[in-house]
Amino acid sequence: MLWLGPALILIVGVVLYPAITLVATSFSSYSITGLRKGDAGITNYTTFLTSPDLPKVVGNTAIWVAAVVVITIILSLALAQFLSKEFFGRRFVRWAVIVPWAAALVISSQLFRLILDYYHGILNQVLLDVHIIAQPIDWLGDPHFTLPSMIAVGIFVTIPFTAYLFVAGLNGIPGDVYEAARIDGGSPWQIYRAITLPLLRPTLLIAVVLNMIYVFNSFPVIWILNGSNPGFGNDTLITYMYKLAFRSAQHDVGLSAAAGVFNVLLILIAVAVYLRFVNWREGSKNA
Repeated sequence: MLWLGPALILIVGVVLYPAITLVATSFSSYSITGLRKGDAGITNYTTFLTSPDLPKVVGNTAIWVAAVVVITIILSLALAQFLSKEFFGRRFVRWAVIVPWAAALVISSQLFRLILDYYHGILNQVLLDVHIIAQPIDWLGDPHFTLPSMIAVGIFVTIPFTAYLFVAGLNGIPGDVYEAARIDGGSPWQIYRAITLPLLRPTLLIAVVLNMIYVFNSFPVIWILNGSNPGFGNDTLITYMYKLAFRSAQHDVGLSAAAGVFNVLLILIAVAVYLRFVNWREGSKNA
């Protein structure tokens, strides 16, 4: 206990206490200035769950998480295969790939906000110059393009971490296994499907779970690219929760805390369903 004491104190202070405070806040009533007025019972939860904006926000969240995670996994698998090969300048390429992940999300998001700007963004200028579009596109203001633009940025900043997970997984596969498969006459696709993917299964499970949690809770990308738009048309649950407390007409901290509890339960259920669906224990044992 003497050695575990500092770690336990840190866990209590950083994880347990904020979680208890969040739950307690969700059952309390607050003024518009943030002062606690008393108990609210389950009023915050009923108000949140019956909000007319909730279905749209949940739908945006599902599309955001699914699209970013799935596309990131596919592209990262391909990129990891490339980065694991020997070629001239591989070290430079590896350093270049990790830059979007090493940079602060706020900086990366703000950079893309400038790139996607309707009036002065370089993306519109390039597309106009090569005659792909006839007039500028409002990537961050048009409801048809806002969510796809956020997804593209989310993929860009998520790929480096995921690709390096797969690189580590590929480096852990013994070369003798590949050599034996080649001697047996296996084609590159057969080797990849029968050897590489099964042996990458534990890494793949970790990558999906971590990315689900990371992308679900990704605030800077969505807020910087979409925060100036009115309403909740392109918000996810994480930015919706923030707006309930600080930007909407309610300015209701208790209601926002109820949304926070809902978010935690939702991501835990999603991860549990995924692990149940892929039967991770059996997969790890077989691997």
